Amino acid sequence: METAQKNVLLRITEMYDKIFQAEKKVADFILKNPELAVNANVSELANYSGVSDATVIRLCKHLGYQGYYQMKICLSRDIGRRYPAAGIQEKRDTSVGSMFRKMGDGIKVIGDTVNDRVFQDSIQLIRKSTMVHLVAAGNTSPLCMYCGYRMERMGIRCSYNMQPEYYMNHINLAQPTDIVLAISWSGTSRSVVHAMELAKEKNMQTIAVTGYKSSPMAKVSDYLLISAPEGCGYNKFSSHSRLSEMAVVEGILLALENELPSEMDEETEAEMLLSETKY
Repeated sequence: METAQKNVLLRITEMYDKIFQAEKKVADFILKNPELAVNANVSELANYSGVSDATVIRLCKHLGYQGYYQMKICLSRDIGRRYPAAGIQEKRDTSVGSMFRKMGDGIKVIGDTVNDRVFQDSIQLIRKSTMVHLVAAGNTSPLCMYCGYRMERMGIRCSYNMQPEYYMNHINLAQPTDIVLAISWSGTSRSVVHAMELAKEKNMQTIAVTGYKSSPMAKVSDYLLISAPEGCGYNKFSSHSRLSEMAVVEGILLALENELPSEMDEETEAEMLLSETKY
């Protein structure tokens, strides 16, 4: 806990002579580019530094942190202290309309970021699958619940649960014609990566929705749908927002709806069953 309270850059400077040579490459990059480092996930920082993911994690542990994520949180805090006026020096339009326009602009950019061929192939993969296993962790989990509900309304069989133990069980009993659709802003959630790795062992194909092209999750995916442009701070400055991932999920759902047979009405039958719960 004491380490977590100490300035990260100061901690790196104090420990510099005690860390391994490969770890010094990571330390040098962080010291020279703290703002860039704080917006990178573990794989991106490893690429920036010319080392492996494991080296980045070892550095964090040698510095006294539980892992990269804890160090990143502390570094973000430190940068906020160094630049308390960052982002508020110029007068900003805080009107409701401006806020929604900015969100809309961010979503528009995603359309140019997602690879069209990969997106279309992902839609066909979902359509042909015998079951879609939706996985996520933390505050991204509700996205899977929502996505699963919508897909089932279209006649697509799904499994989804907010607890990793449950979706790991489902994937363990799955068949090769099932697929996994994984959602993670950072692409570093261990339970999500483990679920995808288990799916690969079962010869299942996987689709990943993530904000980072370089991430443990991206490395094990067959189809990668990027929810934020590289280097774009739209979503990366807010690790709590899932608007970008939600936009990609909505795009998937809209594409699936567009392929529904004209005679199939996804709304009527289910709405009739739920009609007694509404006025």
